[in-house]
Amino acid sequence: MTADRPPAELSSGRVRVPVYEFPEDAARAVALAAKQGRWRARPEATPVHFDDLQPERAAAIISQHLVDESGWLGAEHVHELLACYGLPLVTSRFAADAAGAAAAAAELGTPVALKALAPSLIHKTDAHAVLLDLRTPEEVLAGAAKIERSVRAAGHRLDGFLLQPMVTGGVELVVGVVHDASFGPVVACGAGGTAAELIKDVAVRITPLTDVDASEMLRALRTFPLLDGYRGAEPCDCAAVEQVLLRMSAMVDNHPEIVELDCNPLIASPAGALIVDARVRLESAPPPPPVPSLQK
Repeated sequence: MTADRPPAELSSGRVRVPVYEFPEDAARAVALAAKQGRWRARPEATPVHFDDLQPERAAAIISQHLVDESGWLGAEHVHELLACYGLPLVTSRFAADAAGAAAAAAELGTPVALKALAPSLIHKTDAHAVLLDLRTPEEVLAGAAKIERSVRAAGHRLDGFLLQPMVTGGVELVVGVVHDASFGPVVACGAGGTAAELIKDVAVRITPLTDVDASEMLRALRTFPLLDGYRGAEPCDCAAVEQVLLRMSAMVDNHPEIVELDCNPLIASPAGALIVDARVRLESAPPPPPVPSLQK
């Protein structure tokens, strides 16, 4: 440790000894060297390929939407698009009005969750556009009327209703993608639910994801112990969550028109992973950047 030039003996021959003015600087350098060592010692990453994808069908869904308009994809088409890549969506029924919602509830069986379909409504709970644990068609009928009043009072257009069987237990996560102008698609995974924006526990990677990327993203979360059997709970199926991340990566890599994708919540449980709510925003893909010429 010295503030002057290091002695020649420390930088001669094959061995070079670093010199620092303060011990804190030396500690930071050792920490960074250890971090680099851990990174180099990681297992070799393996690209993941799936044989059950339907990219042609997904491209048709995207193209049809972009013929009419860009922006948020309708809820029914979101479900069709995610199904093309094997992303696990909860069983859903769509209804145009309150009577149709009650009939759909009778078909699904109760209890159900009832949600508004409103293109401009981003956070449904803010507009009281979600009702849970409805147990009879009559409750669904009354709930649909209540949601319609709330959505219209908040200044949104109501296009219909979405019904899903209640999903209980498990750990709520949020997974999604945003398109960065410099890096391309960026996949995010974090703590989900209505408090996701408050907790801000998230891990991100650029595509394409490898098996190591997906595993590290989950384990980088501060809330990962909740997935891993916190306080004696049965561990969640983390492999199923990793599959969601990898399939999502494949989808946005194949379709650059997907500029924003948000699955919140994704419910992780010992039985697997299930997407309860999803939104997709589409825009026409920009032309690929020109390839620089090697000729003078």
